[in-house]
Amino acid sequence: MKKLLWLGCFSYLLIGVAHIIGGSILEQLIEHYGLSYKDGGQWIMNQFLGFLVGVLFTPAISARFGKRTTVLFAIGMLTLSEAAYSLLLPWGWMLAVAPLAGLGFGMTEAIVGAMIIELHKEGTAAAMSRLETFFGIGALVIPLTAAYLIQQNIWQLSFPILAAMSGIIFVLWLTLSFGKLDDELSAQRSLEKARERKQNTAEHGKAIVWGYSKRMLPFLALAALFFMFYVGMEMSFSNYLPAILIEHTQASEVAAASTLSVFWGTVAIGRIFAGILADRMGYTKYLLIATAASAIVFCLMTLFDTYLLMLVFIALSGLFFAGLFGIGLVYANSLLPGTTERTTSILVACGGIGGAVFPRITGWFMDQYTISATLWYLAALVIILLSLLIIWIILGVKQARGLASKPVSVS
Repeated sequence: MKKLLWLGCFSYLLIGVAHIIGGSILEQLIEHYGLSYKDGGQWIMNQFLGFLVGVLFTPAISARFGKRTTVLFAIGMLTLSEAAYSLLLPWGWMLAVAPLAGLGFGMTEAIVGAMIIELHKEGTAAAMSRLETFFGIGALVIPLTAAYLIQQNIWQLSFPILAAMSGIIFVLWLTLSFGKLDDELSAQRSLEKARERKQNTAEHGKAIVWGYSKRMLPFLALAALFFMFYVGMEMSFSNYLPAILIEHTQASEVAAASTLSVFWGTVAIGRIFAGILADRMGYTKYLLIATAASAIVFCLMTLFDTYLLMLVFIALSGLFFAGLFGIGLVYANSLLPGTTERTTSILVACGGIGGAVFPRITGWFMDQYTISATLWYLAALVIILLSLLIIWIILGVKQARGLASKPVSVS
């Protein structure tokens, strides 16, 4: 299991890089092709659409072909896409390749996360937090690497570096043996689990929507909203953080840009400990404390305009945000047994939608209103997130009681 977990961590490091690399060199890419920001935004959007399709189709592909084959297909697609990017093809071809790249890292994120949640029976939260830590490291390191390559006028090497990383991880998934877990990753085992789920459904006589009983749907719906708001909030805050600081604290552009590393750095540090804390405290208690603390920190940001104080608040927000995604996934899957791959895919997809939609809304808000009003808007989003979490946990208690009265087999 340790070997599988470490390879999962390196896979999440890879997708952390893949998620961020486009934005890191977007300016140079636009200049190279002589395009507008609108064209660059279309490229990013094409990747997101591929990401969304990949995440949503992961359960069906995995059920038919097995987990290992699904991972190989996803990382293989990412490798080929980044290799194609490396050629700096005509812009029309770059737009055509973008959905395939998004599909590759979207499927990888969904299948690897579901795999660890399903197969890592003890310390699941700690294992998931380790994955998220490596994702954060990838997201933190690639802007620094890209900045160095840009400074050296060799920014074009960003794509070949990612293609090489992806190719190495593809070979590791192809060749490594995980002992007894090899059977769990096979197509045959996936088909057996699908038959077990159908048999369990028939025995309990439940009405099914997307493979969920009607009793599960309210809990799943709140989970989806929580992930949509959380990722949307996190992406809005991180994307506009330098601009907010420049206006709110009169910080210099260099100082404002550097705080982004502070935020992602504390996110990565927080994820190291988030899983351990969640396993000891319980998922609901951890989520409540972290989200409530985030709401307090964001409310405090609206009241102070000193750069050093804002720096402290930004660091704290990173620590409190750190485990919400990973622990939220584990909590949702713990109360929706037998649906790990599907649940993980749906929630990751909802997070992706939030990450695409909310930054656009935030940008519009910044254009229309003051930075102080924008900070209050962001604080309001976190308060809404806390409210959604409370309702989600209340439904979770009812869901747990239902599972206790009518146990469902976990596959």
